[in-house]
Amino acid sequence: MTATTEATTTFTFQPFTRSCRFIWDEGDHVLIGVSPGNSYFSADRIAELVRWASARFDRVDLVYADRHVARMFAAFGYDEEHAERRASKELKAVRRRIVRGVEEAARPDLPVGVHALSEFAGNQVYDLLHRRVSHFLATDHEFRTGCEEMAAAFLSGKADGTQASPEQLAACLDYIAAELPFFLDTPGILGVPSSVSCYHALIPLTELLYAKGGGLRASRNQAYAVVRPHPVPTQGVAA
Repeated sequence: MTATTEATTTFTFQPFTRSCRFIWDEGDHVLIGVSPGNSYFSADRIAELVRWASARFDRVDLVYADRHVARMFAAFGYDEEHAERRASKELKAVRRRIVRGVEEAARPDLPVGVHALSEFAGNQVYDLLHRRVSHFLATDHEFRTGCEEMAAAFLSGKADGTQASPEQLAACLDYIAAELPFFLDTPGILGVPSSVSCYHALIPLTELLYAKGGGLRASRNQAYAVVRPHPVPTQGVAA
């Protein structure tokens, strides 16, 4: 099928499949993932996203990745102390931008959740999904290949054209594995009826996670959508 890209006053959105579109239309919950160190996520952009999402969903949560950030810096040559300082500085900055954006846009009748990824350690559903991701990374060639493609895309912007080292790849795979539970079953983690995880680009694993058949797959009430501040081209999606 071909997905319909629908324009809004500030953003366009493109659910990945027909099922994703149905979940989007239900409007139960949207998760906005925020990457530290990504200039896309300015305080103004976050405010725009929150304002836009709050008009369409009953609940809005933002989650920023704070696991394995220091390890990533260490893999690029920083000593342990410097890596910890850089990670702390970057994570404080991204949380500050998120909080500022949410305060600018939030409605009194619709509180917006702001969470660090590390807060979900101990959440039974998150921990189970994280173990499953780690298992499939170790045992499923197709899944690992998709994760390695994500890692390569991330590392290509940081390695100055040189091939990523085994340490860099391992750190990046762990960083990705910590995020993936929210692409698989946000409803189970947060206790919402259904959820749309949105980002401004497709991730290489999207096709696999929403394919039919066995393996590691997104839950039936989990959706994914590309949300961008500029028009996105219509593209084919899985049925």
